[in-house]
This record gives sequence, C-alpha cells and structure tokens, in this order.
Amino acid sequence: MQTTLSQRAKGLTRADDAERILRSCVHCGFCNATCPTYQLLGDELDGPRGRIYQIKEVLEGKPASPLTQLHLDRCLACSSCETTCPSGVEYHTLLDIGRAVVDEQVTRPIGQRLLRTSLRHVVTKPRLFKVLVKIGSTLQPILPAVLQRKLPRSIPRAAKLPTTHHPRQMLMLDGCVQPAFSPNTNAAAARVLDRFGISIIPVREAVCCGAVDYHLDAQAAGLNRARRNIDAWWPAIERGAEAIVQTASGCGAFIKDYAALLKHDPAYAAKAERVSALSRDLVEILRDEPLDTLALDTRHQRLAVHCPCTLQHSQPLGGVVETVLTRLGFDLTPVADAHLCCGSAGAYSIVQPELAQQFRDDKIAALEQGKPDVIVTANVGCQTHLDSARRTPVRHWIELVDEALLPTPSAA
Repeated sequence: MQTTLSQRAKGLTRADDAERILRSCVHCGFCNATCPTYQLLGDELDGPRGRIYQIKEVLEGKPASPLTQLHLDRCLACSSCETTCPSGVEYHTLLDIGRAVVDEQVTRPIGQRLLRTSLRHVVTKPRLFKVLVKIGSTLQPILPAVLQRKLPRSIPRAAKLPTTHHPRQMLMLDGCVQPAFSPNTNAAAARVLDRFGISIIPVREAVCCGAVDYHLDAQAAGLNRARRNIDAWWPAIERGAEAIVQTASGCGAFIKDYAALLKHDPAYAAKAERVSALSRDLVEILRDEPLDTLALDTRHQRLAVHCPCTLQHSQPLGGVVETVLTRLGFDLTPVADAHLCCGSAGAYSIVQPELAQQFRDDKIAALEQGKPDVIVTANVGCQTHLDSARRTPVRHWIELVDEALLPTPSAA
C-alpha cells in the first residue's frame, strides 16, 4: 500500500515501523474473514483492512474523529488477522501506533476517561485490587447483576508452594489480576514444575507486565512498568535464571514484545531483548519436559480447551496446550471456531461490554458443544470472562494437571 506520512507523523518514535507496516499491506481483505468484530458487525471500518486504512489516513494528515476512535476501540487486538495475513502485516503494532495518535487528537468523554483511569489505578495494584475483590465477594449477593458477573463464582485458596530448591531455576510473574481472581494458578504451576526439578524464584518487585496501562491510553506508563520489571528480574537473570515463566498468556505476549517496544531506548534495548528471549508461557516449558514421567490420574473429567488469542495468535502457540493435555492423558472435546476471540481481550469486556458479551456467549456455545465437565484456558482474563456466563466451570489448565498429580513415593 502506497503511503506518504505527514511531517507530524514522521516525527513519531515508531514512524519507520508505521510506514513499513502500511507498505506491507496489499489490501487483500483475507483478514476480515477471521476478524471477530467484522464477522459480528459486518462493517468494513470494523475490520482490520478498514482500520488500517483509517490509521493510514490519520498518519497522512487527515484529522481523526470520535468515529475513528470508536472503530479502533472496537478492535479486540486479538491478532487473528495476523495469523491469517499472507503478507505478514504486523497489525497489532500499527494499531498501537494509530491508537496513540488518535487519542492525542480526540478527547474522550469524561465517563470513558474516568473508567479507563480507574482501571489503570486499581487493577495494576494487586494488594488494593485483592482487597476490593474480597469486599465485592462478601457483598456479591446484594450487588447489581452486572457487577456480580465480574467477580469469580469462587476463589480457591492457594495451596502450599514447594520447599525443595533445585539447580534449575526460573522466574515467574505474579501478575496483577491473577493473585486476586485465581490465586492458586501460579502455586499449581510451581508444584508441577517442581516434579521436573525446576524451582521458581520469587521476585515480588515485578508485578504488572504493563499491558493494562499500555492498552488504556497510557503507553508511556506501560513502558515504565516494563522497565521496572526488567530491573527487578535482571539480578536473577545475571545469576543464570533459565526462563521467565508466565501462566497468563496476555502477560506473556506483552513481555515477549518488550524488545520491540523498547528498541529505541538505549538504556533498556539490550536488556529488553534478553528478557523477551527468556520469556516463556508455562506450556512451552512443559512441552519440552518428559511428561511421561508424571504420575497422573486423569480419568474423571472431560475438558474443552479455550486457547486465548494471546497464546494462539500473538505468541503463537496455538494447539500446544491441547497437545500437552493429550500427552498427559486428558480427554479433550472438539471445539469449533477455536480461532475466534472470547471477548475478554484485556479490559475490552469492561470498556466494550455489549460486544464482549456477544463474543463470550458465542464462544461458550462452541466450547459446550462437546459437553465438557470443565472448560480450561491459559489466561486469567479469558477465564474470568468466560466464567461470568455462570455455565460450565472455567479454570486454568495447570490447576487440573496439579490436581491430577499422584503422590510421589517419598510423599506417599
């Protein structure tokens, strides 16, 4: 696609990226075939091709409008279009650039600004968020239905962490939402990794990956969180930490993007590249371990796997959770249209609730076709959003593996 950036756009830090991506798009429209919002709304401007054209116009000097902002806001940033694109267009990068430019030009209504600012300042503070979730859970029966559905049906307590220290050591991001909504997930991951002789090194200073800020009109704040995480992890990396493990694929996708996001920062570019190279989703670790050595009892439940967009499109690791669970002996049900987003998409389910609910209901219907006992996923946002339907229980897949572990001979 031919393009001529305006002088103002040429001054952007990522102007070269924007021009390169725009020129790589051949406007074929294959992306629309797998775009959830285009499939639902049927509007060219709510598909990747239309959004690319709108971003192109803004970067060439056409003033952005509230309607431009709305079409970009409706994008789930699921990256399904990138999986489909035959030209390798880096749509998510262009979307980040375009959203930042549009948000500079178009002032949001006060209600939107308050909602986005509140989310940024509450969700990214795990202790505060955890307290608010506990209060909300206590008051859940008397809360409005819309708020009740935002809270988990139940919050299991985290089981004990392993105490054995192994030569193989990895870091693990606690995250900001997961400790409140699904506190046992990281503990379950640590217990399963312990069976393979891997210890998790706690680094409490690394909390939020930065994605919440970055995708809610505060890109600079998101990058600052990335820098703080790099600083927190760096001593352990220098001591030989083998990997940085994420159990939330949304965090993992963003951390793997640190290298690209900070490539223009001379103080952090090299470190960010190293951190991104070390970043691993939990399933990448287990995939490469001798799974046949695990003693499991997997006879009791049929599972349907929801592969998050940040796992299958952004990383991309589509089908790997299913492969690992099958190798471990779990009974999986088929899932139609597995490439489509569930509607969680970070804060999307809160800032675009009507669309998010439609995506959720369609996804739940597809997941329940095989009549599973449990739906499993790899991202706490998807887990919470899908479970808000209050139908088939939704959990993180590693918790099912952990519960299926048989005692070791020394523990029996």
